[in-house]
Order: sequence, then structure tokens, then C-alpha cells
Amino acid sequence: MIPRRIWGIETEYGLTCAPVAGHRPPLDADEAARLLFRPVVALGRSTNVFLRNGGRLYLDVGSHPEYATAECDQLPDLLAQDRAGSSMLRDLAATANERLEGDGVDGRIHLFKNNLDAAGNSFGCHENYLVRRRPDFAAMVASLVPFLVTRQVVTGGGHVRVRGGRIDMGFSQRAGQMWDAMSSATTRSRPIVNTRDEPHADAELYRRLHVIVGDSNVAEGSTLVKVAATDMLLAMVEAGHRIDMQLVDPMSAIREVSTDIAGTADLELADGRRMTAVAIQRAHLEAVRAFAAANWDVGPWHAVALDLWDRALTAVETGNHSLVDTELDWAIKEKLVRRFEGRDGATVVALQRLLLAYHDITEGALQERMESRGLMRRFTTTIQVRDAVTHPPDSTRARLRGEFVGRAQDLRRDHTVDWVHLRLADPAHRTVMLTDPFGAYDDRVDVLLQALAIS
Repeated sequence: MIPRRIWGIETEYGLTCAPVAGHRPPLDADEAARLLFRPVVALGRSTNVFLRNGGRLYLDVGSHPEYATAECDQLPDLLAQDRAGSSMLRDLAATANERLEGDGVDGRIHLFKNNLDAAGNSFGCHENYLVRRRPDFAAMVASLVPFLVTRQVVTGGGHVRVRGGRIDMGFSQRAGQMWDAMSSATTRSRPIVNTRDEPHADAELYRRLHVIVGDSNVAEGSTLVKVAATDMLLAMVEAGHRIDMQLVDPMSAIREVSTDIAGTADLELADGRRMTAVAIQRAHLEAVRAFAAANWDVGPWHAVALDLWDRALTAVETGNHSLVDTELDWAIKEKLVRRFEGRDGATVVALQRLLLAYHDITEGALQERMESRGLMRRFTTTIQVRDAVTHPPDSTRARLRGEFVGRAQDLRRDHTVDWVHLRLADPAHRTVMLTDPFGAYDDRVDVLLQALAIS
């Protein structure tokens, strides 16, 4: 089997309070965020809380609601956890909107799973991959950069620009907001990979690969192939098999690829070759396939991701985007836009509303309507997502955190939790430190759970 790994996804959501009938937003972003998080504050006396599903919900800089999934080592768990975050935020928005209506406020809160607002501000979707600590970490990350620069032709969320009455399709909203290949900063330079050494695990054994270049994805197929393809490539690289394919100018390349929906732009490599983004991705896919065939029994979910990765590249190569136009965001969105162009009375304003609706996760979301009509393939089930709202994955450290948080909330006991620590706020300040993200069972946590009930 492919080596077991811990993954997680952090998603920042766009937020607005739009007028129902008027023209001016009745609440600014900060006011809307604080209203949205009232139930969260009531639950945990903070806008930064860990949840009984093992994940984390908080307000980030700029009044962006952010949800971080629990640690996952199974792809179905990750997909369900990611969607559970949107489900929880949708419920918070519904509660806030009921309050607005009850107070007679002409406004409605909307949340968007995208990466750019109307003013051009960017917010992100960060992927986390647990890797073994090694002295050549920087070199390992550098070897991944060409893959991460060009991955958008498969996993991009789709970027639509209207210029002079012409609609231009691109692969990624996020690509044009990146300024460095590697950096320990997140906003000042906004790198492809954030190298801050914060493993949330035993620091002698592990590091966390923090990838911040990816788009926030609506289509579950995009999320699946984004994580699974990166996971397989990482496993191959960690085994000592790197692909020597460095780009001369990664930050220029990432912008070229983003606007080149035909996939024809040649990118300059350090060895003098010129290759398209699709060719670079194809080289990575074939290397992973060959290594997998020789070394792993690829499970069904990774096999689906390999097939989708392959079909996405063929779709761009041939221009036959129907190969993936129910599974990958950029192709689904392009199909929507092209159909919209053919309608009578289509306007730029109406197009902008359609694009916002694609990413809107609040009540009546376009995503669910498209899924029900077969226009967007769903990989989770409603039952799985509902369960992921209140239950952590069974096979990782998240199980221990989720059980502790849930028990403490049910018993109304003060507690403090982060990714590693569980602390009971009693006179003894009993604390358990969980440094193994793979560890789903721990006798010390059993003792702490007993203390919750009898203290």
C-alpha cells in the first residue's frame, strides 16, 4: 500500500452581508463575521475553537471564517471533513440571517469558497502533509515546485476574467497571488510552500509540508485529485526518486499557466528544455504510475485520482474538456460560462452573479443543485458529511481530541485544546500531550475522560 500519511485542509471563506433590496451592505465584514460567530463564542467563549469532529473553526485575519479539517489518513474522511466545514458554516449563516430578518435588517450573509473578492484581495486554501524530518527538506520541497506550479491545469478552481466584453477562462484564482516558491511568510511574500517549521507533532520525527498555492475547490473531484496526486508524488520523492525538472522562473510560469486554458504555453526549464504545463504534469503522472506499479498496491481512491489526473491532462491536450466537465472545477465552471454566453440578454453583471453563486455555500447553494442534476460528480454522501460534522476520523489523533472536546462540551467542563494538547481546566490542570498524529488510542486520554466525569 501507499505509505500512510496524515493530511489536512484549511479553508478561508469569503464573507459579505449583501442587501436584500437596498444598495449598501447593512453590515461590514467585521460586523458580519462577529454575528456569524455568535453561536461559536457562546459554545467556547472564543472565535477560535476546536470541535467535536476534531477540526478547528476560527476567525482569521481580515474577518475571514476559516475551517481546518481534523487529521485524516483516509481520502473519504478528508473529503467528508472538508465538506463538513462548509456545512457547519452554512448553518451558522442561516442562524445569522434569521437574526437579521428578525431584527428587520435589510441584509443577508453569504459565504464563498473561493480565493478572490471583488477588490482583488486573496484568501487561501492550505494543504498540510505530514512528512518525515530530513536534512534535505529544502531540496525536497524545491523538487516539488514544478509540479505545484503546473498542478492547476488539473486542480484549479477556474478563473474567469471579463475584458472589453470578452470572457477569458483561466485555471486558477490563486496562481496570480503567489510571489515566491518557498518562504516562512504567508502574506508578505505568499509562497507556494510555507516553510515555517511547525509540525504539530514530534519535532524530532516530523515536519509539516504546508502548501498554500492551491485553489479552494467546490467540486469534490478537484479536492480528491489535488491531495491524492500530491500524496503519491511525496511518497515517491521520500523514497528517493525525484524528478529533475526545475523551472527557470516559477513565479512567471505559474501566471502563464493560469491564463493558458489551451495548455500551449512553453515553460523554460533550467536544463534548457521547454515544456508545456501539461507535459510537465504528464511526466510526473507517468513517474508516479511507474513507481506505484513497482512498489505499491494502489487503493481504490488513489486509483480514481490517478484516472482523473490522466483524463484532465488529456482534456487540456485535446481541447475535449467534456472528459472532466462534471468532476473538475475549472472545466465545470467553463461549461457553465459557455452555456451562459449563449443565452439571450446575458450581461456581465449576471455572469458575475453566476460565478459568485458557484462558490456560494450558503442556503440554496448552486453546488447541491448541480450535483442533484448530474452536472457535478459527488464523491461523498449526505450521511457521511453529516456524520463528519460531529465525529472525528477513527484512525488518527483526531479521534482522541474529538472525544475529549465532545465530552467536555456535554458536561460543560472548562477545557483547553490545540492540535497537540488536551487540558482539563481543573485545579490540577491535567494535561495530555499527543505528539503522534497517527495515534488514535491513548490510555492517558481515557484517564482524562474519566476525570471529566467525576471532577
